[in-house]
This record gives sequence, structure tokens and C-alpha cells, in this order.
Amino acid sequence: MSFLFDAAFKSLVAARCASFPRQEIAEQRALKRAAVAVILAATGDGTGRTAFILTERPSTMRRHANQFALPGGRCDEGETAVQAALREIEEEIGLSLSERDVLGTLDDFPTRSGYLITPVVVWAQESAVLRLSPEEVAEVYRIPLDGFVTKDTVSFVSIKESPRPVIRIELMGYHLHAPTAAIVYQFCELLEGRVVRVSEFEQPVFAWR
Repeated sequence: MSFLFDAAFKSLVAARCASFPRQEIAEQRALKRAAVAVILAATGDGTGRTAFILTERPSTMRRHANQFALPGGRCDEGETAVQAALREIEEEIGLSLSERDVLGTLDDFPTRSGYLITPVVVWAQESAVLRLSPEEVAEVYRIPLDGFVTKDTVSFVSIKESPRPVIRIELMGYHLHAPTAAIVYQFCELLEGRVVRVSEFEQPVFAWR
């Protein structure tokens, strides 16, 4: 499938999201609501392809330092997941988007660190200039969707601490883990017309706190 950053691909993503039978996890007192954004943007390398935007957390962060992450964070009081995702996008990478740019939402993902994450799929028609928040973002990457999820890049690993499989996706010589890996994996499968559930994928032990 072609993942060109154009109106036809935007329409396809919107249609896939609209038909997606999203699984919402009931709000639990022990879990804090959060949202992340799967931002679809141009790769910016002249190929016309679609990428998703991935951030790297700074080493100075108290939790999850140096880890890859989708833009996002905790929902404020009274905020919807969509509102929180759009706010976090602007705060973290300086990209101002609106609810008109939202194409849909994916399955909720409960994390070991106590969050219930709702992924929000957003189309960023204009994203050439990004303004990074140094407190939250050390680096930003545009990861092409083509070839990101394949049998060669995705693996499922067993760990002694849990009966659930840990999902890993190879990325720039490292591994992307859940929740980010699970969310992007579900989205890429949806692009191919497949519905997979990912909330039971395990996170690596270092992310349990």
C-alpha cells in the first residue's frame, strides 16, 4: 500500500478510523486518564511519504528519561482525550492543530505506571516548523510509515516477570516498546484493514514505574 502524504491517503485513514470498532476501557480510580497523538505528517525528505512524529524525552526528566514517546500526557480536569492530545501537541512540539484535524481514536491502553491512554490520530497538513519544549522533548523524529511494521521489525518477547508478551519494534538501532510500540502497531495494522487488540501487550520491566 502507498503511504503518500496526500488527500487520498488522508481519506483512507479517516475511513479506517471511522470503521474501527474501538475498545474503551472503563475509567478506573487507580488509573489516571491520558492521551497521546499519532500525528501523521510529511516526511520532509522530498519523497512525498507519510510519517508519524515521535519524540525522544530529555535525560533530565524525572520519569521515562531518554525514552521514545508519542506526543501526549495526562488529561486535565474536564478535558476530553482529543482536547488533551491537541494541547500536548502544541505544548511539546509547537504544532497548533484543531479538532478538524482529528481522524479518529484507537483502543485505550492501560500502563504499568498507572495511566489509561487514549491514542488520537491527527493529520498535520503543515508541520515544517516545529518548536520543541526543551523540558519535555530532546529530539523529534519523522518516522516513515512504509516498512515500519513488518515481520522483520516487530517481535514479541517473553519475560519471566509476566505471562504477557512484550512487543518490540526495531527503530534506529534501538527497540520501541509498549505503550508506544503497541499503539503504532495497532495503527499500522488498521491501515492494512486489520483489527488487532493490543491492550494485553506487556511493557518492559523498566517501564513498570
